[in-house]
Amino acid sequence: MARMAGGIIVFIRTISVVRGQNFLRFVVAAISQARAMLFRALLLAFSIVVAAGAAPSSREPVNLDALKQQIQIYVDSGSYRADITTVAAEATAWLERRAAQGGKRLTVIFDLDETLISNWSHMKAMGFAYVPAAWTAWVQSGQGAAIEPVRDVYRAARYLGIDVIFLTGRPESERRGTEKNLRAIGCGDYAELICKPDAANETTGFFKTAGRARIEGEGRVIIANIGDQESDLEGGYAEKSFKLPNPFYLIP
Repeated sequence: MARMAGGIIVFIRTISVVRGQNFLRFVVAAISQARAMLFRALLLAFSIVVAAGAAPSSREPVNLDALKQQIQIYVDSGSYRADITTVAAEATAWLERRAAQGGKRLTVIFDLDETLISNWSHMKAMGFAYVPAAWTAWVQSGQGAAIEPVRDVYRAARYLGIDVIFLTGRPESERRGTEKNLRAIGCGDYAELICKPDAANETTGFFKTAGRARIEGEGRVIIANIGDQESDLEGGYAEKSFKLPNPFYLIP
């Protein structure tokens, strides 16, 4: 950049002494030189940025216990519930507007875990660790609490005459505990509970996309899809999707 500035100064000084020469040709040449210097300067800056980005970070990641404390504060402060309530209110408002437009076989899809059913007490007791045997026992107990703002969306859907389908990544072997839990939280009125086959190898995102495609193929109109994971919502087959917060875990 300094070289370019110097070139411009020389250009200005030279103007005062250039006499009898083709001034236009001189200007064109000077501009071309300035552009070349600017290009070289930008190329150098870009190379420095790329090199810095490629270098491995020497910063230590945030300590796991500190992250757990942040999650605890997020829940205890009421921020987690407030964020859920905001999304739930948007979903309810949409269902009311859409139901008023009419239509046959209107349907809303709900995920279950951290959407309608809270596993907070289990996750907290386990230190946010996933232990398959302990998780299965928890699910089969049917003791998960209702996520109340989302349960209100469920109730609004049924009041409006909209069918409810639960589409969960829980395996078929956990169906009995899941049905027990749904009855316990007052969500036993639904058209279908779709669980993932025990031997399925596909991702949850693929499974749920295929499930919604099948539901639409049966003549239903999916007006809303509600979940806490991007994999609950990806792939389309819904007029609107509503993403709830989940800082606890990620399911592809």
